[in-house]
Amino acid sequence: MISFTLSLIALVVGYMVYGKFVERVFGPDDRPTPAISMTDGMDYVALPGWKIFMIQFLNIAGTGPIFGAIMGAWYGPVAYLWIVLGCVFAGAVHDYLSGMLSVRNGGASLPELVGKYLGRHTRKVALVFTVLLLMMVGVVFVYSPAIILHGMWGSEFMWVIVIFIYYIIATMLPIDKIIGKVYPLFAFSLLFMAVALMVGLYAKMPALPELWSDLKTYNPDSTAALLGADSYMSKNPLFPCLFLTIACGAISGFHATQSPLMARCMKNERQGRRIFYGAMITEGLVALIWATVSMYFFYYGGWREVVPADVVDEFVAQSTGGKTLVQFFTAPSVVNFVCSGWLGVFGGVLALLGVVAAPITSGDTAFRSARLIVADALGLEQHSIRRRMYVCIPMFAAAILLLVWQMRSPDGFNIIWQYFGWANQTLSVFTLWTLTVYLVEQKKNYIITLLPAFLMTTVCATFVFVSGQALGLQGVTGYVLGLCVLVVAIVWFARWKKKCA
Repeated sequence: MISFTLSLIALVVGYMVYGKFVERVFGPDDRPTPAISMTDGMDYVALPGWKIFMIQFLNIAGTGPIFGAIMGAWYGPVAYLWIVLGCVFAGAVHDYLSGMLSVRNGGASLPELVGKYLGRHTRKVALVFTVLLLMMVGVVFVYSPAIILHGMWGSEFMWVIVIFIYYIIATMLPIDKIIGKVYPLFAFSLLFMAVALMVGLYAKMPALPELWSDLKTYNPDSTAALLGADSYMSKNPLFPCLFLTIACGAISGFHATQSPLMARCMKNERQGRRIFYGAMITEGLVALIWATVSMYFFYYGGWREVVPADVVDEFVAQSTGGKTLVQFFTAPSVVNFVCSGWLGVFGGVLALLGVVAAPITSGDTAFRSARLIVADALGLEQHSIRRRMYVCIPMFAAAILLLVWQMRSPDGFNIIWQYFGWANQTLSVFTLWTLTVYLVEQKKNYIITLLPAFLMTTVCATFVFVSGQALGLQGVTGYVLGLCVLVVAIVWFARWKKKCA
């Protein structure tokens, strides 16, 4: 629990110290924001700062900092390092600067920013890449809350239909009609869940692995055989897979598609650090809490405290056939058992409301972002409902086809989630290089984005080479190729900067 406590403190200090440093690098001022100069009553609508923060937090959260942290707990306390360092020095910087750059460019979407600073050809690649990612986010975030709700009441198919209909309505309506009114309540539920679980951890004070004694240990007790961790780790090595598994709690390219939504609602640029940097730090806190809860749940027998006896018996029976603990207790089921077992009926319902609302709200803003990005690319104004339909009809038709395939394929959800994880971090590479070029051109401190850009470029390239989900090269070959990509990136940047001097 000492490492967990120090990590919590580090995130807060990071916001207060490094967040202010990054803010000074960008230099917010009092110029009119797009919400004031371009207001249209649809997407450009000035909202109170506290409300924008809550919406931004809920938009970027989804199930990422929860499900990702649960799976990231496999790697042990090293997950703390990635969450804290990734969040403070990469993710929050990525979110703040992408949001503020959108404010400075009239609320421009990510592909438009990429095109302005990396060129029109890169813009085309980023446009296709971004829209496909947002479609996958929308489809994934239909199915994952439907799984949780199905466990409470109704059929899975029924909840898929209900959630998808909601997506269509929320995507079409002005941002202040549903998103501006309901989302702050959902964000409060998600924050309540995180705080309540943190209190539960300190009340239980479980003996958890520490950074200085168990950094390389991901299976510290006799449950290792039931977990099946050796097989998992061989297929998903710590580098680079940890950096993709825990994405939304550390750095996520998806966030750069959401920040322009709030950039179009800010009244003043000085709100940016609290809204963009602060929301990312808050998400890091949620990821940190769930990673800790998961370590206790899986490795230290915590699951025995909250799982009903009949379910335990069922697991024991299936484990004889080779089913491991993590295969049996999926991330949604862990959320259900922990929230209900630790927080009681009322607390469990409120916490589950946050866990269910988070992916749903991220899903509908993903479709909303996709609509705006496509509209910007085609030059279609979005004030009239007829022009919004031009974009929404083919977009939702394609999403329905992808959703049907996912539901009919036995491993459809896992396949889409794997592609989403890599695509998500690859999009952060586009964003970080865009921000780096902007800072160089403005003669500002570009190191704050250059180092994360090098890291994430190497991570995403190495994953393609070594992961069993991609090329699956054995031995050191994949890592050497990943290193070669890093060298190419360094040489490319050095030559480009020399030309700009």
